[in-house]
Amino acid sequence: MPEKILITAAGSYGDVAPYTGVGARLRAAGHEVVLATHDTYAGLVRAAGLEFRPLPADPRAHRPDPAGPARPAGPGSRRALLRRAAAFIEELGGGIADAAHDDTALLLLSATTAPLGHHLAEALDIPSLDLPLVPGAPTGDFAPVVGGGRSLGRWGNRAAGRLSLRVIDRLYAGATAALRTRLGLPPATPRAVRRRAEAAGRPVLHGFSEVLVPRPADWRPGLEVVGNWWPWHAPEAQLPPVVEDFLAAGPPPVFLGFGSMAAGDGERLGDLAVRALRRAGLRGILQSGWAGLTTRHTGGHADVLTIGDVPHALLFPRTAAVVHHCGAGTAAAGLRAGVPTVPVPVTADQPFWAHRLAALGAATAPIPFPELSADRLAHALTQATAAPERRRHAAGAAHRLATEDGTGAVLKAVERLRG
Repeated sequence: MPEKILITAAGSYGDVAPYTGVGARLRAAGHEVVLATHDTYAGLVRAAGLEFRPLPADPRAHRPDPAGPARPAGPGSRRALLRRAAAFIEELGGGIADAAHDDTALLLLSATTAPLGHHLAEALDIPSLDLPLVPGAPTGDFAPVVGGGRSLGRWGNRAAGRLSLRVIDRLYAGATAALRTRLGLPPATPRAVRRRAEAAGRPVLHGFSEVLVPRPADWRPGLEVVGNWWPWHAPEAQLPPVVEDFLAAGPPPVFLGFGSMAAGDGERLGDLAVRALRRAGLRGILQSGWAGLTTRHTGGHADVLTIGDVPHALLFPRTAAVVHHCGAGTAAAGLRAGVPTVPVPVTADQPFWAHRLAALGAATAPIPFPELSADRLAHALTQATAAPERRRHAAGAAHRLATEDGTGAVLKAVERLRG
């Protein structure tokens, strides 16, 4: 039976889609590749020519109440968020074990699945490779990416980074204990397993660009920044005719979308976006996303088009600017297109990427989601589209991104591990 590479990835679209690009590159080099993720993304995985295996805890099926407000969490809500995260991880642990079959020869692990996958690799006695999309190791250069992007000074940044790892260890403690029992492994805490990996110098390849985050000099050897992994799409893929017609009907529009954020807030956000676009004198394309962004309740507008999912790589280069929540993948996609960004971060690592884009000169100052208004968005849109220096900075960054080969670095690492 041929041996297979198993990639495991869990979370929202942005947490999963980049691994279709990795898998397609490995497959093109002759490897047999399986991508285990949630049922929601089965079509995406199979379209890339990869074998699909299911993981439980699909966040699309268990997203927040769509009738509830889309607002960042307060202290009490953060505790509830941590409880939900722990429950998600508990459910994910059993699925990780089921995804590996007798033919699995190598594990490639996303940041979410790595703390579980390491135990599976130990039980199967096979190598594994961590492939996170965000920086996670402590450094003096910046605070943990979930900390909002504000530096605490070099000592404070490192201390906060170590504390962040301990929080993650606690989140995975229950799932780790259950998984090790199921796999017949002796008890070991997540912290102990993590420290063993660090001491062994286990390689970790980060799927983002040094254009946005230069590799910290105080990282240990083996922690590498290799460049972005772009979601796979068919070489012959084209934008839907309705999008092409809209693009041809006037000047380049602004893209607005919030990905997996702001569930159930679509009508409010759609109305806000239309008012902002009109005040700025711009056309717009609204991507519905999990928020259900729409203008139907306002009767529709000839200068605004609402769409479903389309490849950002095809649409973004044809826009005047992009407005989004600044998840890692969307932030990189806007930069790759060479267009200015208006960041509206909601939670998690999004403020980190928003501040990185602004510091690069390719984005306006971030607008925190709870402060978003038609007036603030209109002002930011004018800044993004009327200031040529932002487009120049974005275009320069795009040129540098075009020289990187993130999936090629993964391929080389895989072949070293399997050789």
